[in-house]
Amino acid sequence: MSYKWLEWAKKIQALSQSGLSFSNDIYDIERYEELRKISSEIMEQYTDLEMEKITGLFTNETGYQTPKVDIRGAVFTDDKILMVRENSDDKWSLPGGFCDIGLSPSENIMKEVKEESGYDVTAKKLVALLDMNQHSHPPQPYHYYKIFIQCELTGGQADTGLETKDVRFFSENNLPKLSTGRNTEEQINMLFDYFRNPNKASIFD
Repeated sequence: MSYKWLEWAKKIQALSQSGLSFSNDIYDIERYEELRKISSEIMEQYTDLEMEKITGLFTNETGYQTPKVDIRGAVFTDDKILMVRENSDDKWSLPGGFCDIGLSPSENIMKEVKEESGYDVTAKKLVALLDMNQHSHPPQPYHYYKIFIQCELTGGQADTGLETKDVRFFSENNLPKLSTGRNTEEQINMLFDYFRNPNKASIFD
């Protein structure tokens, strides 16, 4: 889903961040700071975020800006998929989160599933690498790439983590209310399709 105002705000933010990171000219720095302020004002105008929150999000970033990487695990048993209920919005998502530095994608998703659901898994297949801007996620201040990895359940038991309040398996025709910033119904359906058709090639974009 495309939001032109969000696309413009993020592009302005990325340009200003790169300029502030690499410019030594005081006048250029002033211009880049003004661009960052404009991007923050756009975000404030069209979202429910307060300027202080937006400024904190943007000013904490340094260096050349690149997409952030979010990883989600697809864990199946009895034709049902594992989901966790998020503390932050009381909605459901696949276990996962931001990739940690120093860990591979497989290591990241196995860690995330364990921490958020209590289950032990082994990463088996990269199902998809998607650009969130090409899917029906709500507008967000950053640009994300989303990695979906199919995992095999190997042990453990349902147990909530610091960021989750419930752990359950759901059938495809009985999905709960989804945390759409993290995953969409279309993406969950995609994962069921790959579960039923394990020889399908991975997809991207």
